[in-house]
Amino acid sequence: MGHGHHIEIKQETFSMPSKAKNLTFLVMIIGLVLSGIGIATIDHHSNGFVAVSEHHDAHAADAKHEGDHASESAKHEAHEGHEAATTESAHQEHGNVETEAFGPRVVYTAQDKPWTTRIWANLMVAGYFFTMVSLCGLFWYAIQYAANAGWSSAIKRIPEAIFTFIPVPFVVLLIAVVMGKNDIYHWAHYEHLHLGPKDVGFDRILDGKSGFLNTGMLFILPTILVAIWVFLGSRLRALSLAEDSAPKGDTTNFRKSIRLSATFLVIFGFTISIVAWLFIMSVDAHWYSTIFGIYNFATSWVSAISVIAVTMLYVKSQGYLGIVNKEHQHDLGKFMFAFTVFWAYIWLFQYLLIWYAQIPEEMMYYQPRFENHKTMFLANFVLNFVIPFLFLLMRSAKRNNKVLGSIGVLLVIGHYFDVWFMVFPGVFGNGITIGFLEVGMFLTFAGLFAFWILNNLQKRGLVAVNHPYLEESVYHDTGV
Repeated sequence: MGHGHHIEIKQETFSMPSKAKNLTFLVMIIGLVLSGIGIATIDHHSNGFVAVSEHHDAHAADAKHEGDHASESAKHEAHEGHEAATTESAHQEHGNVETEAFGPRVVYTAQDKPWTTRIWANLMVAGYFFTMVSLCGLFWYAIQYAANAGWSSAIKRIPEAIFTFIPVPFVVLLIAVVMGKNDIYHWAHYEHLHLGPKDVGFDRILDGKSGFLNTGMLFILPTILVAIWVFLGSRLRALSLAEDSAPKGDTTNFRKSIRLSATFLVIFGFTISIVAWLFIMSVDAHWYSTIFGIYNFATSWVSAISVIAVTMLYVKSQGYLGIVNKEHQHDLGKFMFAFTVFWAYIWLFQYLLIWYAQIPEEMMYYQPRFENHKTMFLANFVLNFVIPFLFLLMRSAKRNNKVLGSIGVLLVIGHYFDVWFMVFPGVFGNGITIGFLEVGMFLTFAGLFAFWILNNLQKRGLVAVNHPYLEESVYHDTGV
């Protein structure tokens, strides 16, 4: 498509406005204050839950008695009030009684958990969410090179800044898991009991998964994977820096970036699910879903695109990125819309298959979430699909700064809640609530994340002036 005017390409140096810096600090301070209030007001006698089968015959009563005996044995051996694994073994061994209303049943009974579990669980959610969003920033960056895409080169500095954040939330995630693993993951408690097939309380499902689901794997494998991702990301950033200082027209670093991006994408594709399985899916250790990894990717990917869009809108509103036009904004809006639909497809697909099959070990994930937290269950769908879908459906909305920015912020909040909802019903059962601690933890990390991105954008020029496709991006026009 022809262009009737010339656009001058020049380097820009971003300087974070004092208002933005103060706002990010204010958000962090408010988050810390709310977190402090939340910690101070935690019910120190709050309970978690144990899943126990509902039976109506003498054999079931014996099984329940055996399960109770097993839980007492486990408590005695571990010197802790954590009997989830042993009582759930009775559930897995003897099944549930089906009803016309919902299918296989699971009855939930309260169990004591340390009050600090809520702190570690919230830190785990925050660390995991922002690690994955930062990682998907690197995925965005790599896929542009691998796909030989030109339109996005005008905004490539933004995902570069995003993926440098990966180590920070990952360290927080590891600390949270180290401190709270025995109460967040009932399989971690069960692991220390060293039960054999003939021992009371033996759990054949957890024993069968122990080759993968163990404490060593929980810490070592994700750390190795994150180290590989961070290394590849740092190499891509180094090539980008080298490209900036290379002679005009030299594409050596660009070609190296394509090869390295392709390498990262292959590794990412085979390993992203492992982190989701270990940290999130194993909260409900007797349950599994073959699409859980792609579901977690979808929620992180939509969030990352939203962060890129919101950051671009803000930086441009401050008078920078003059080469970015409404076509770039429109394309980001289309990505947000498309992958919102993709997330909803995976969300509904996973739910409907489990609902239709009514297999006990699958139903135990959705039953407490749907029956006991129906408002949250439906709110998750409304926040992450219904509202974004209706607003982003219109072309004009994608090109409207306020609409696109608001929906971007909503999607980040909604998908943070999505991750929180994956974890908390599995840890606390019917006792979960959203309070000061949950809101405060999100605000603290969101403020830190925003500050980190804007601060990193100051460290180098905003425009990749030597990128071979920059001119194509500058004159980007969808023609619609």
